Amino acid sequence: MEFLKVSSKSSPASVAGAIAGMVKDGVPVNLQAIGAGAVNQAIKAVAIARGFLIPTGVDISCAPTFADIIINGDSRTAIRIAVYVHRIVPQTGSADDSSSSELVS
Repeated sequence: MEFLKVSSKSSPASVAGAIAGMVKDGVPVNLQAIGAGAVNQAIKAVAIARGFLIPTGVDISCAPTFADIIINGDSRTAIRIAVYVHRIVPQTGSADDSSSSELVS
């Protein structure tokens, strides 16, 4: 499984563009971040990518997991973030239905 590796110095907008491009191409998206700063940039990127994608009828969500990895012989704990794609289905109905607060997933 391939990961987009995000560091604390990664540009969230650039990572978001990569996420959105992969989603549009139908490629599975998985991020990997080590450290609080990197996780922060990764989550900001997911939020920005969501803003890019919603107007196109696609929404995304994510699920984090821990992973023990080896870097230069040292064991580190990474956060891996799986991105899930959801197609937005337009609601049908009259204007009177707009007062409903029902969430469809």
